[in-house]
Amino acid sequence: MAEKDENTPKPASVTSDDLSGLTDDERRKRGRAPDPVLPGETAPKAKPPLEVHAAFVLAIVAALIIVVGQVVLVAVKQQFADAIMKQQQPGQAITLEQAQSTANFFVWAMLIGALCYSALLVLFAWKAREGTRSARTIAALLAVLAIVFELGVPRNIYALASSLTLVVMLILLFLPKVADYFPKVGKKL
Repeated sequence: MAEKDENTPKPASVTSDDLSGLTDDERRKRGRAPDPVLPGETAPKAKPPLEVHAAFVLAIVAALIIVVGQVVLVAVKQQFADAIMKQQQPGQAITLEQAQSTANFFVWAMLIGALCYSALLVLFAWKAREGTRSARTIAALLAVLAIVFELGVPRNIYALASSLTLVVMLILLFLPKVADYFPKVGKKL
């Protein structure tokens, strides 16, 4: 004798008309698979609340501020080399070339890291703008990581401005008003 399975939909209770025009996340919220997109068709566009769209714009602004701050850091790399020379201990023998090489490596590594981080932040903010709950979580983790990092290094105006922008972005992404836009996907096995 067959047992009743709660996960199997009843044939009469599910119609394709009920789910037409919904985004993938809206379909998942109702327990359905994403609607297939055939070649030549466009996927339904999400209509984000104003707060979520503003958080996306703030993520772009924060990413730009971070990259500009690192470009400025590249421009003043000679000051780092001078600081390394001033801080050397009497027993150390660091040449000016070694100090310049260290400063050069540091600022270029920070710039490349800022570019990679900014690309990830904007990518996950974009996916969060489309209503993906996991992307909102990753964007929030990236924002917290940046805030902790930027406030841990010697502060400058770029670090403070991007940190403030990221805090506002976090607040906007987690307002109770936008909670329904990020559906929790139920797991039924």
